[in-house]
Amino acid sequence: QVQLVESGGGLVQAGGSLRLSCAASGRTFSSYNMGWFRQAPGKEREFVAAIGWRIGSTIYADSVKDRFTISGDNAKNIIYLRMDSLKPDDTAVYYCAAGAAIRPIATIARGYDYWGQGTQVTVSS
Repeated sequence: QVQLVESGGGLVQAGGSLRLSCAASGRTFSSYNMGWFRQAPGKEREFVAAIGWRIGSTIYADSVKDRFTISGDNAKNIIYLRMDSLKPDDTAVYYCAAGAAIRPIATIARGYDYWGQGTQVTVSS
């Protein structure tokens, strides 16, 4: 069992930056692939970025590539999502998720087993 808690959301102007954090308790990150998803009002939850600890790879959605960076500290069981050049379209609740590392890194929600409660990110124009 893994418990995930996100933090770092807030209100920022377009072009600004935020760093989200996801702290995990329970089993260590090395047992899981970790992902970030987001959900805007009236829209489906969408993939943002993921990191696979076993092979050290990262994947990004095209909409955030070159603007967002996923990273983590395995010793502290924390992953981060650095978000630069934010746009109003990035406004959403951002969720951290964990999926078993024995499976390939997933870009769909059902590829993850545990979810945090989410943190709101609002980008003003």
